[in-house]
Amino acid sequence: MIRLTELRLPLEHSPEQLTAAVLQRLGLAPADLLKLHIHKRSPDARKKDALQFVYSLDLELADETAVLARFAGELHVKPTPDMAYRPVAPAPAGQLLRPVVVGFGPAGIFAALILAQAGFRPLVLERGKKVRERTRDTWDLWRKHTLHPDSNVQFGEGGAGTFSDGKLYSQIKDPRHLARKVLTEFVKAGAPEEILYVSKPHIGTFRLVSMVEKMRAEIEALGGEIRFQARVVDLRIEAGQVRGVVLAAGTEIRADQVILALGHSARDTFAMLHARGVFMEAKPFSVGFRIEHPQSLIDRARFGRHAGNALLGAADYKLVHHAQSGLGKGRSVYSFCMCPGGQVVAATSEPGCVVTNGMSQYSRNERNANAGIVVGITPADFPGDPGDPLAGIAFQRQWEARAFELGGGNYDAPVQRVGDFLAGQPSSALGEVAPSYQPGVRPTDLSSALPDYAIAAIREALPAFDKQIRGFAMADALLTGVETRTSSPLRITRGADGQSVNLKGLYPAGEGAGYAGGILSAAVDGIEAAEAVALDITGHYRDEYARPLPSSPSRGR
Repeated sequence: MIRLTELRLPLEHSPEQLTAAVLQRLGLAPADLLKLHIHKRSPDARKKDALQFVYSLDLELADETAVLARFAGELHVKPTPDMAYRPVAPAPAGQLLRPVVVGFGPAGIFAALILAQAGFRPLVLERGKKVRERTRDTWDLWRKHTLHPDSNVQFGEGGAGTFSDGKLYSQIKDPRHLARKVLTEFVKAGAPEEILYVSKPHIGTFRLVSMVEKMRAEIEALGGEIRFQARVVDLRIEAGQVRGVVLAAGTEIRADQVILALGHSARDTFAMLHARGVFMEAKPFSVGFRIEHPQSLIDRARFGRHAGNALLGAADYKLVHHAQSGLGKGRSVYSFCMCPGGQVVAATSEPGCVVTNGMSQYSRNERNANAGIVVGITPADFPGDPGDPLAGIAFQRQWEARAFELGGGNYDAPVQRVGDFLAGQPSSALGEVAPSYQPGVRPTDLSSALPDYAIAAIREALPAFDKQIRGFAMADALLTGVETRTSSPLRITRGADGQSVNLKGLYPAGEGAGYAGGILSAAVDGIEAAEAVALDITGHYRDEYARPLPSSPSRGR
């Protein structure tokens, strides 16, 4: 097949017009085009009065050789790359020990799936509950102020991404097209096929629940096993080699390969690993607030007269500001995990803490848009010894506990109108923007909810963002505190073979290990961890698979 890229059409066009544009671009007759497949479609909204869709298409032609020869050297006419996924090594006959996967979020799911599809019969240990039981427990916090520490937005089947916008795009380098494998498996599990070609695919929470269940069923059908409410509390180590794990119930499980697919909130597990001497290091992350606007305001700012067009859906945004003065000077402030037509959710996993995140359903039709407005911090900002790999956790807890206090001590969240925040005065009432956070909110002064430098940087950034999105700093926009779990505060350092740098058989993977940021990048990282384990078990490290895994946290959302 041939891939044709950068084909532009007006927002409103028919399939026939798309076909005609292809024929005209390549100088072909209708009989020459045998098949047309949309690889990617993205809106170009830079000119609001002349919005376009930009297509990347895979074409089956009657004479592809002639077309490629005619367009030799043309950047936008190339052979379609081979994106098929091929397992790196099958399970050996008579395999004695099963590889263990700790955690069943995106990284753990795909690590287990890849191992199961290759015949390795993985054993998955998940501290939380099955996704539907977990959903009921999460609603207990949202509706009844009751927290379940091992079953909430952070812990349980599906991981933290289950209660999110379900974004399935990333900026990772992906020469092997592993993201395509992830999307294909999601479609097989019930995701809409459009995620294979829209530029910013998303699924939403309700669909993710049923998809996770179907993927679990496939892993089990292939010989894998998933144990829920199975929290790992210790490792068995002999001469620098993992030999097994110990569960909270006292059960010991023998294993020579353990994939650590922890979420970024597995703080007790991080402490255990540190105590057992597993090498890890503190890393940068970000903290801030959730901001809410009417979604209609964002739609108008981004799409102009096309706002509300069903082909475009709810508009999103991505904003960055580098603070120039005051206490925040030199800090980067940026929008994080923007959720069009969604809600702000209670996302704590520890008693006495308030943590926020954002979530959308597939329809994205709620009244408000929300996003994190966060400030970058480094280990030098952490309390105590900046070299302590657990110092970032202490930093997070400090501000989560402060938000709990400001919210009234019952898991309500502290909120403030943007106009009051910029004026440096507390909010006593709310305005046009109704808060979406459950279980409830408490108007207050957020100036003590984060470090002074973060407050100063956000105060400088909001008016700057208003210049890009008219109305962003509207007085009645609402800030909700606090957003602290943007990424893992530490990295469980691994080598080029995917293993811990000082403990053989331990494979850190995904967001909690510091190597991903979001569903897609975590899933890809899980695939690579599974491949590393498969190659380790089989002793099969052929040249074509001798590629270094990322050893730095370069996988962003």
